[in-house]
Amino acid sequence: MDRAYVDMRPWSAEEVAATLARPHTHFLSRDNGGLIAQLVAGECEILAIATEPDVQRKGIASALLSDLIDIAAQENAARILLEVASRNDPARAFYTARGFAPVGTRRGYYTLRDGSKDDALVLSRAIAQRQSEDAPTSQGT
Repeated sequence: MDRAYVDMRPWSAEEVAATLARPHTHFLSRDNGGLIAQLVAGECEILAIATEPDVQRKGIASALLSDLIDIAAQENAARILLEVASRNDPARAFYTARGFAPVGTRRGYYTLRDGSKDDALVLSRAIAQRQSEDAPTSQGT
């Protein structure tokens, strides 16, 4: 995360460990990327997604997101939510291209590495319900 989150303050090792220890948390990994999400009460929330900078734009984040959508559909989640920094144009374009739409704003939500604040755009995407016996599994608790 430290290398992937260029402008953002990355999560500390303690924050990652505490998040992964919570019930309903899923960690997905592929190559040099990872995704942390929670699946609770019919909703899935992406808490973090990151890929190593030297392998960004190679489809890893797309594959992780696709894996999560399959898991969320299998667990009957109705939608996926996430926050993205308002100034993070590449991430906003990534999510928009994958069917996410803005549903709200959280003012001053993110602290950037330089100490300034940025708004979080809350994005949502409906999940088509599908039953698949070969959907990916995660290392969830």
